Amino acid sequence: MKVSQIAREIELLAPKALAQSWDNVGLLVGDKNQEVSRVLFAIDVTKDVVKEAIKQRAELIISYHPVIWDGLKKVTADSEKSVVYELIRAGISVYSIHTSLDVVWGGVNDGLAQMVGIASPEPIGDFVSDPKKDLYKLVVFVPSGDVNKVAKAVYDAGAGELSNYSNCGFASDGIGTFVPKDGANPTIGDKGKLTRVNEVRFETIVHCSRLESVVNAMLSAHPYEMPAYDVLKLYDLHRRMGLGRMGKLSKPRRLDEIIADIKKTTSAKSVGIVGPKNKLIRSAAVCAGTCGKILNTVIAEGCDLYLTGELKHHEALVAQEASLVCLCLSHTVSERFILKKLQKQLKIVLNGVDLKISKKDHDPFTWQEI
Repeated sequence: MKVSQIAREIELLAPKALAQSWDNVGLLVGDKNQEVSRVLFAIDVTKDVVKEAIKQRAELIISYHPVIWDGLKKVTADSEKSVVYELIRAGISVYSIHTSLDVVWGGVNDGLAQMVGIASPEPIGDFVSDPKKDLYKLVVFVPSGDVNKVAKAVYDAGAGELSNYSNCGFASDGIGTFVPKDGANPTIGDKGKLTRVNEVRFETIVHCSRLESVVNAMLSAHPYEMPAYDVLKLYDLHRRMGLGRMGKLSKPRRLDEIIADIKKTTSAKSVGIVGPKNKLIRSAAVCAGTCGKILNTVIAEGCDLYLTGELKHHEALVAQEASLVCLCLSHTVSERFILKKLQKQLKIVLNGVDLKISKKDHDPFTWQEI
């Protein structure tokens, strides 16, 4: 199976379009046409992980964190990013998934929300549109006598579908003006003269998957040589996708119960706790990795608990003063559990490909009593 085929299956689970604008996801190292028989999963692509991949003869590493964050000015054996050089030399491709898997329903943050017991988790911030549900509005200006013909053409091409309704559209009358210039072949009017036409502003809704065919159908049915039209992207404010999850628990829980479930799923050996330990938890928020910047939203919403990877010192103080209980698992521990789920999901569709989770990939911190 080729890298490009595996990438396609990954993007069905976590589309690249869901990633944050600052992120770097997708195929970052390698050849999309490379044949793959063995895949290694890891949170971070370190030198030890690359050595492990070479030993296992893996042709592809699927990493959570991007192996390349910023632009590289050189790729050499002694550069800061020498791991990229080693990957290229070994012929190992890397696909990084990161915030695409954070944002998508059923991804990292939904996993954390399930551990805590949030009943109907909703995103907290850094919203993005769902590429599978993107809607557009097509607005076109048509001579009054031709509007029904154009409307039928775009409806037949799949426009105007809204929930359980079809042929959804709107029309309003107005006056269109234009001056045909040299080289024009106007349907109405004379070259060099201002023309006024009774026109209808016709608008309808179009799903992203049908946008191209609908626009082509409109252009074919429209009587003008050069129709005036707009394509506007619409945003769903009621079902937005974004980082983190927040909501009420299905039932109030003690903190020790929640920590026990977190330990069971993540295998975390320690947890940093901010705030009162005896507080009964009725509502909570979660965000994998580092999500301190949405802390104020969590506090403003009156949550009792915030589960994350790490907080800065001043963020922890803000939480403490607000009597918000915070659980910090360490950055990678809050994310690592998702690798098993991703492995299981891809195993269904990647027939004949050996999928293994790295044993050399680990939290860079070692926690011990002193």
